[in-house]
Amino acid sequence: PAQAMAAVSANRPCVFVVAGPMLTGHWRGARLGACTDCRRLWGRYRSGDLSKQEIKEVEAELCFTGGTCMVMGTASTMACLMEALGLMLPGGSSPPHASGQRLQYCVASGRRAVALARNDLRPQQILTRAAFNNAVKVLMALAGSTNTIVHLLAIARRAGIGLTLDDFQAAAAQVPVLVDCKPAGRGYMEDFHHAGGTPTLMKALESTLDLSAQTITGRTIGQILSEYSGPGAWQSTIHPLSAPLKPPGGLTILYGSLAPDGAVIKTAAASEHLLQHQGPAVVFESPEDADRRIDDPSLGITPEHVMILRNGGPVGAGMPEAGSLPIPKYLAEQGVRDMVRVSDARMSGTAYGTIVLHCAPEAAVGGPLALVRDGDPVALNLKQRRIDLHVDADELARRRQTFVEPPLPERGWLR
Repeated sequence: PAQAMAAVSANRPCVFVVAGPMLTGHWRGARLGACTDCRRLWGRYRSGDLSKQEIKEVEAELCFTGGTCMVMGTASTMACLMEALGLMLPGGSSPPHASGQRLQYCVASGRRAVALARNDLRPQQILTRAAFNNAVKVLMALAGSTNTIVHLLAIARRAGIGLTLDDFQAAAAQVPVLVDCKPAGRGYMEDFHHAGGTPTLMKALESTLDLSAQTITGRTIGQILSEYSGPGAWQSTIHPLSAPLKPPGGLTILYGSLAPDGAVIKTAAASEHLLQHQGPAVVFESPEDADRRIDDPSLGITPEHVMILRNGGPVGAGMPEAGSLPIPKYLAEQGVRDMVRVSDARMSGTAYGTIVLHCAPEAAVGGPLALVRDGDPVALNLKQRRIDLHVDADELARRRQTFVEPPLPERGWLR
C-alpha cells in the first residue's frame, strides 16, 4: 500500500510485483498455513489440547517456503486488489513464491516496465474512480482483509478519488463471497491460483464491474477478461455469482454510539451466534494492558462479556494489529472459541472471530471508546449494522468531563 501511495504521488510509470504466497505445510496429515492455522492451533495449545512438543512441530511447518501468508490475509488481498486496480499484470497476484510461474511474472513485469516507460502510461491515468469501484467489489468477493479498507482509502486519497466507507458498504450489500480461502473459507492461495486466480474471479464478477477501466497492459479490464472463461466446475475455490460461497456482506461497515464515524467487522469470518449479542464490557486500556491482564481469572470474564480494547488507534498507538484479542486462557480451557471483541485497533488479515475494528473516532482523541467502563452494556447488531454503548447520555456527559487526552510523545513516528 505504501508503494502504491508513493507511485501515485510520484506519478511515474510503475508495475507492481509481489513476492507471492508460501506453499502450505503439513502436520499429521493436515495442511497448514500461516497465520490462520497458527491462530487456531495456538488457541488449542492455550486450551490444553496441544502439548508443547506438538505446538513446536506445528511452528516448524507453518512457514513452509519463502513468501507471504498463504491465506487471504492482508498481503494476498492487497496483491489481488493491485491487480484489480490495473497496476499489476493479469494473473500476477497469486503464483506461489516458490513456483516457476512467479519467476515468469517477474521477467514479464520487467519487460512491461520498460514498455511503460517508453509509452509514458502513468498511475494517475489508471487509478480512476472505475478502478477503485472494481477493486472494492473484488475485495468483497474475496472476503479479504479488513486492513485493505484503510489501505484503499489512503491510496484513493493520494489519487484524488473520493472513496468512502459508504462505497465499501454498497459493494458489500451487492457482492457475495465467491472465494473459499481462509480465514473466511477453507482453502489456501495455491488453491486460488490453480483455480484461475484474480482474472477468473474478475470474470465471475464481470457483470458487476466497470469494464472500461484502464490497466498497465494498455488494455481495459473488459478487453483482458474477454480472454478468460469463468470459474470451472472442476474446482471449488472460486464460485460463480449464481452459486456463491456465502451471501453478500463478507465485510460490514458498522455505525452506532460506539463508532459514530464507522467501524468494520469481517462478517464472513465471525461466529453466527454472536452477530446479535449484548453483554457487559470488560475494558483494557491498551494492547500492553491486555497482555498483562487478559488471563487473570479474578477479572471474572465470561463468554457473554464484550472485550473492549482502547488506545490502539492511529494516534493512541500507531494502530497496531492488536484488535484480535485472545480468548482468556481459563475460558479457552472450557472450550470457548469466540467472543465479541471491540477496538480502535486493526487485526491481521489472517485473523478470524467476531471482532469489531477501527472504531472511529478513536479513544485517544476522545471517541466513545474512551468513556466505556467495566460492566457497561455493549450491543452488536449486525442486521442493523450497529455497535452501541447502552449508557445514559447524562452519565456519558459526566464521564466526558473527566476525560483527558493522553499526551503525544515529544518526537518520533508515534508523534
